[in-house]
Amino acid sequence: MTPTRDLLRRRVPALADADAVLFDLDGVLTPTADVHMRAWQTMFDELFAAWQVSPPYAERDYYAHLDGKRRYDGVASVLRSRDIEVPWGEPDDDPSADTVCGIGNRKNGVFLRVLEEEGIAPYPGSLAVLDLLRDAGMPLALVSSSKNAGPVLAQAGLDGRFSASVDGVVAEARRLASKPAPDMFLAAADELGVAPGRAVVVEDALSGVASGAAGGFGLVIGVDRGAGEAALRAAGAHTVITDLADLMEGHE
Repeated sequence: MTPTRDLLRRRVPALADADAVLFDLDGVLTPTADVHMRAWQTMFDELFAAWQVSPPYAERDYYAHLDGKRRYDGVASVLRSRDIEVPWGEPDDDPSADTVCGIGNRKNGVFLRVLEEEGIAPYPGSLAVLDLLRDAGMPLALVSSSKNAGPVLAQAGLDGRFSASVDGVVAEARRLASKPAPDMFLAAADELGVAPGRAVVVEDALSGVASGAAGGFGLVIGVDRGAGEAALRAAGAHTVITDLADLMEGHE
């Protein structure tokens, strides 16, 4: 065992024997889930009011239909829950278009505005774990359904931390199925050259946890930022924590 891995075993024993660790972004490394939630709420409040849709959009819709999914898949899921069908459209649809893509682009404009105005910082516990893993030479990957992963990483000072990155832009270009399908995590593991059974997935979304479980990853860690421990375990999490700092020995 190398000295750096020995340090990892003492400081973050749950991750020490893995060949790689694959992280979701929003809600795991950065609190961008809060920004996404506000942006979705604002956009759907206005849309449903204009369309006279009932019931109104609520926080539970985020966890049930949006959390962890690619933007357009999430829009379609929310609309379907209200028995609404609109044309899918194209990714370059104007945000004013009443298509799945247009509605998704409308929300994205709100998100980017809030991100630029308020900025973003990583969770302290997540940053501490990332630092330890980097120092130990652990291969790391980012697996995020968001097409905004690049701007978020840059704002949070985390760009350049990952040997592989499979985000919403990559998934669309490579036609990878959205979480809860395992495709995105499997693609990242393949880029790192590691077997899924030897890698760890860290996720806060039910769809992301289900994705890791479906991919046969050796350890799926659920981070409970609001989804609930029982729901995360039911989706396939082997263990549930409330913050990545919980993985560190001596943390209270």
